[in-house]
Amino acid sequence: MAMLEVKDLHVYYGVIQALKGISFEVNEGEVIALIGANGAGKTTILHTISGLIAPKKGSITFEGQEITKIPAHKIVENGLAQVPEGRRVFSGLTVQQNLQMGAYTRRDGKEAIQNDFDMVFDLLPRLKERRNQPAGTLSGGEQQMLAMGRALMCKPKMLLLDEPSMGLSPLLVKEIFKIIRQVNRNGVTVLLVEQNAKMALEIANRAYVLETGTIKMEGEATELANNIEVRKAYLGCE
Repeated sequence: MAMLEVKDLHVYYGVIQALKGISFEVNEGEVIALIGANGAGKTTILHTISGLIAPKKGSITFEGQEITKIPAHKIVENGLAQVPEGRRVFSGLTVQQNLQMGAYTRRDGKEAIQNDFDMVFDLLPRLKERRNQPAGTLSGGEQQMLAMGRALMCKPKMLLLDEPSMGLSPLLVKEIFKIIRQVNRNGVTVLLVEQNAKMALEIANRAYVLETGTIKMEGEATELANNIEVRKAYLGCE
């Protein structure tokens, strides 16, 4: 049984249909990439899974439980955490306080939460150096790390990442993707929305190519990376 199963998802913004019968699955331990142009529906998928948008039709199942109609905070408690596009850290709070916000819904005790603070600081040592610094004073890359660390403080089983490389230098993009790999190796399943298709396909097990609210192609990431159509449209290759 898939860890996450999305079936026949239809989502509208007013009269405009953003998702047109999307179906896909994510197995435990995988990194799955959703790639496609702006407006393809990638972020809408993540928002619908997270409970921020209600679908008109379709179902979302996580670890065998239907989550389509449960509140967003309950979805987080069930083990699904999203790192939003644009990072959206609490700029007036310190790095430490932002991470504490990630643990807000947890009820497993101070020791377990402290262990995860240590884990986040081991994974992202730059955050440890800046733990008492206001989040708004961090660089874009550091804010992306903080957004990821905050999501990890929820103790997720699956991480939903929305355009983690956006606005970052090539050097920082490599660093962020290295962190995503390590998060996955640590046992967290990853669903990745990313416009940098080359980097996404390098770390993903499988991928789905979206086009105007539908899945145009799917398969092993290595196969899609070598597909002529994908290379021309998303990888800048002739």
